[in-house]
Amino acid sequence: MNVMPFLLFAFVASITPGPTNILVLTNSQHYGVKATIPALVSGCVAASAIVLISGAGAGEVLRQYPLIRQVMSWGGVLWLSWMSWQLFSAPAANLSHGSHHRFTARAAALLQVINPKTWMMALAVVSLFAPVGEHALRDVALMALWFLIISIACLMCWAWLGKAVNRVFRTTVAMVRFQRVMALCLLISAWAGMLA
Repeated sequence: MNVMPFLLFAFVASITPGPTNILVLTNSQHYGVKATIPALVSGCVAASAIVLISGAGAGEVLRQYPLIRQVMSWGGVLWLSWMSWQLFSAPAANLSHGSHHRFTARAAALLQVINPKTWMMALAVVSLFAPVGEHALRDVALMALWFLIISIACLMCWAWLGKAVNRVFRTTVAMVRFQRVMALCLLISAWAGMLA
């Protein structure tokens, strides 16, 4: 497995604006970073578990049927390319307004289970980066662990950003630029994984 494209993918999937990121940011903005950590960790553990479950179940099928893996790989690349375009062309996320209800650990975990972005991300990970071979399950578990570490670090950035949001993103232009950089990183990681 080529680790660098996967790590880039995990970073972009975790750092780009999405429901969990915005809720972590908003919760931190209203209640502080310390109060946000349980939800942050819970959401990351749930997303990593989805990666592990997807990889553990799909790995054997993908190894036995290379055509399925190829179709899934192309589907993952196309979906991620579409997502990168959506992110690139989207208006700035509204960071100053959002839910004023506390984002709990339970809510964060359930959000991952019902969030199509999380499942599509897990399927993209499996189709693009899941190793094949003798130690595939061990390697998928390692991928899930790397994803957990990266996602916690990324969501901690969003939590810290919640404390400084008004100073960091003073203009809509700044948020749009950030989103466009993340969109390009997502596109590069998808195609690098496909071509590796």
